[in-house]
Amino acid sequence: MEIAVLGGGNGCYAAAVDLTEQGHKVKLWRRNEEAFKGVLNKQAITVKDGKGTREVPLYKATSDLKEAVQDAQLIVIPLPATTQISLAKQLASVLEDGQVIFLPPGSFGSYLMSKTLAEEGCQANIAFAETGTLPYLARKYDEETVSISGRATRLPTGVFPANQSEQAFQILKEAYPSIEPIQDALDGALMNAGPIIHPPLIIMNAGPIEHFDRWDIHDEGTQPSVRNVHKALDAERIKIREALGYTAPHFPLDDHYNLDGDEWMYGNGAHEELVDGEDWYEPLDLKTHRYMTEDIACGLAFLVSLGDWLNIPVPTAAGLLSVASSMVGEDLRKTGRTLENIGLSSKKPEEMKELLQKGLVQYEIS
Repeated sequence: MEIAVLGGGNGCYAAAVDLTEQGHKVKLWRRNEEAFKGVLNKQAITVKDGKGTREVPLYKATSDLKEAVQDAQLIVIPLPATTQISLAKQLASVLEDGQVIFLPPGSFGSYLMSKTLAEEGCQANIAFAETGTLPYLARKYDEETVSISGRATRLPTGVFPANQSEQAFQILKEAYPSIEPIQDALDGALMNAGPIIHPPLIIMNAGPIEHFDRWDIHDEGTQPSVRNVHKALDAERIKIREALGYTAPHFPLDDHYNLDGDEWMYGNGAHEELVDGEDWYEPLDLKTHRYMTEDIACGLAFLVSLGDWLNIPVPTAAGLLSVASSMVGEDLRKTGRTLENIGLSSKKPEEMKELLQKGLVQYEIS
């Protein structure tokens, strides 16, 4: 299958090499041509994983977006949620009927990108899908090398619009057999683990992060008090899911940390493997890191706005969002990715369900 992978981040490089080694024809596109020069020249990426170190030749590395997307059945975008609107504007003139765009994870970017494409006049019939996490635990060593320390074993995934689910899942599962179909894209957005794992880790570790040269929030930073906040925050996510009619499995975060729990998205023992390696020490600027700009300003703000919309108290989520706002000097409840800011707060739950099922164009016509 022809697949386009868009972006130059950790997950993008990991997807490009992993899907290539599965036998797919992968075209990798990156906006920053200067940083991409080494891969463009070699037409390959070096990967390090449990099998060792090797160079993986790509079907095509390109800085031409149209070339990357043309004839691709699947378009994988493992980029931060903050890039989704600008990328949708670039994609509007080059997308083709029948393509599936996969956002791992999405923070409800499936709706935002679909809305942006419509506003840009895109006529292509596109399905979106979003899941709960990146399919890879991965870190780039440099602009030509990526380390993959883990792969997802379960990927709960929803499609927008949901009435295109059957066709979309046929394409998605050819690339990612670990995908597990769920109801719709909001179901998928509420599987996103980032807004549950990362806000407590960076907010409650703010002092050590700013003081020490090296501080691993997943190892030293994951202590019992932090895990208690994780549990309270995840309980609020699950309460919102149940209020919207989404059923188990909810993939509770406890299963990621508990070897005796049900298999989580990265399989049993993934947390131990993660903290045993050196890949997860990284510079972490509290104001600009994706844990703040994506997982809090997009994911956590979205969760809080859903709680308000449903009249469900989410004190842990709201409290973390308020503290994060103080840290960055910006009211993220007002400026973040919320139902109000994406234009959906006036919808009734039954109207939201219809939108999720039919998509923007069919919903507006009906």
